[in-house]
Amino acid sequence: MGDPINLRAARKLRDRAKDRAQADANAAKFGQTKIERMAQVARVEKAWRDLDGHARDGTSDPGPPEDR
Repeated sequence: MGDPINLRAARKLRDRAKDRAQADANAAKFGQTKIERMAQVARVEKAWRDLDGHARDGTSDPGPPEDR
């Protein structure tokens, strides 16, 4: 006859697998690789440095927001 199955636990496992598959699909569709994120951060920081370098009176803005 076989072992009894806890239907609630089986349903949770099935739902977790489905949610994980959806998350993986979204990450592949919309996400960025680590290298792409690092390149984007480097471009933003360079833009701020370039902007600060063009300051006329020697003062500069506080720079990019630190909440990345």
